[in-house]
Formats: sequence, structure tokens, C-alpha cells
Amino acid sequence: MEMVDRPYRDAFLQWSKDKEKVVVLTADLTNSCEVGEWRDTYSKDNRYFSMGMAEQNMMSFAGGLAREGFFPYIHTFAVFIYRRPYDQLAMSIAYPNLPVRMMGFLPGITTPGGVTHQAIDDLAIMRATPNMTIISLAEATETETFLDAVQAVKGPVYVRLVRGSIPRLFDVSERFEFNRARVLSAGDDVTIFSESICTEEVMRTSEVLKAKGVNVRHLHISTIKPFTDPQIVEAIRDSKTGVITVENHLVDGGLGTAVSEIMSQHGMPKKLVKLGLQDTYAHGASKNYLMKHVGIDGMSIVGAVEKMIGRTLSIEESMLKEARIEPVFSASKAEAL
Repeated sequence: MEMVDRPYRDAFLQWSKDKEKVVVLTADLTNSCEVGEWRDTYSKDNRYFSMGMAEQNMMSFAGGLAREGFFPYIHTFAVFIYRRPYDQLAMSIAYPNLPVRMMGFLPGITTPGGVTHQAIDDLAIMRATPNMTIISLAEATETETFLDAVQAVKGPVYVRLVRGSIPRLFDVSERFEFNRARVLSAGDDVTIFSESICTEEVMRTSEVLKAKGVNVRHLHISTIKPFTDPQIVEAIRDSKTGVITVENHLVDGGLGTAVSEIMSQHGMPKKLVKLGLQDTYAHGASKNYLMKHVGIDGMSIVGAVEKMIGRTLSIEESMLKEARIEPVFSASKAEAL
């Protein structure tokens, strides 16, 4: 599997080169959010604003810039976008439906920083925010190609980003498509929807499940809101046994809830198993450990499939594609948590 070093850093730097109205705001996390080189390249053009540890002010400031015709791109950890400054986000950005783009790093359990840094309820809160568009990225190709789609949205956009060295799961020619699910495997026994880092975990299981006689239709979801792709309804309807959702988030309010709403709206009486954090907070540990702990790793997905089809498949961890082991802490700075 190809690993790509900081695809967002490089893509954003090049993409915004000729876009003078695109400006960057940060809150003391410039390098940790991969815009240090962007700052050094464009600060002389007065396009970079360091707001300090004042996220509420940053949201209101971004709203003001947007009213004046700029396109503010906020860069900080996901938790600092929607927890502390939510009133300003709602009133200064979402209510007036302004084109502010919020780049949220360290979504869910992708950080060992513990509950203060783990955005596990962001999808629920942002889905409930009127006018908000939500995108959740999983790998390098879509990270390199999503910016045009974000810029085309008329109102605010919240993006969940995985930083650093990340895998390329999709071919470089398969560009990001807004509000379009990506079908990664075909089948009608079980339908699985995944987002963020969970997509790679489902992909680890696909071949062995097929070898055991279970044909899975796997859809990667990168646009969480809106959630109107017709492929979603089709995949649910075609499933013989039911649907599994796997998300880097609480099982309430995120991808699983969005799928359940579609099932209810269309009157589809199927089984639904939602994998994610079960009404709990996570804690500080490696991503690989936490994925097992909260039940969104490959073997947890296998267990959910077994529950769905009503039989044991005798699959062991060693049969799955090898999982990438990532270091618990960054070698650079404490802010990298």
C-alpha cells in the first residue's frame, strides 16, 4: 500500500496559489494542521491570520471576512471548531450561511490526546446545524482532490481531515466526488457503509469474507451532509440480510444515524448494526489500540457480519490484510497531539 506524506499540505498549497480571496486562519496549531509552509509562502500577501488560542474570536473574524468577499479556511483540531466556539460558529457563520471552510484535524480517535482532543461527537453536532455541509476524508487521493468541491459550496463546510502520512486507498484517477458514495466492493449479502479511517478496516476484511462465501457491498461515504446519493438507497434495498455502518464517531448522530433515517424514510425494514463508540468517551492510546477497544477494527467488522448473517465464519486476525501500526506520539511537538 502506498503511503503519501502530507497530501493535504501539498494539495492546498498548490490549489490556492491563484486564489487571492482564499485566506487561512489558525489558532496556534499552524504546523500541526499542515499550513506552516502555506503561511511562509503567502503571508506576504496578507492571506494568513494567526488568531492565537481564541477560537470564538476566530469564528467571528472568519464570518466577517466572508461577508467582505473572502473565503476563509480555518485550520485547527476538530474539537476546537465545534466545542468551545459553537455559538459563534452557529450565529456568525451558519445562520448567515457564509462560505467559511473549517478544516478539522484529528477526527475521532485518530489522536492519542484523550477526551480533550478526540472529536467523537462532531458529526452529530454539525449534522444538526442548519446550512452546514460535512465532508469526511479517509485517504490520500480524495484529500488531494476535494478542494474544488468544497470551494463550489455556497455556504459553510466542515471537513474531517486525517493528517501526516496517510494511505492511498483509491486510484489517483478516482477524484473526490461531492455527495457521491464510492463503491469499493459489490455484493448483496450484506451492505457496509464506512467513513474516515474505518474504510481501510472494512477493506481489510473484504477478500476473506468473500472467500468464506459472504458477498459484501461496501460503500465509502465521504459526504455526510447532504446525504442524498441514490446509491445509498439502492445498496440498502439490495441487501439480503441487512446493513452495517462503521464510523470513527459515536453511533448516535453520525453516519449510522443518517443511514437509519434513510431506511425509515423509505420504509426499508432491514437489520441495522452500528459500529462506533457506544455512548462512551475514548481515552489516550494509539489509534490501532483504540479501534479494537471501541469496536471499529477489522475483527469487529467480521463479528458484525457474523451477527448479521447468523453464522460463524471462523475468521482470525491473521487472515485479514495487515493493519498499519502507527506511532502513538509525534516526534515533533507537544501540540501534535
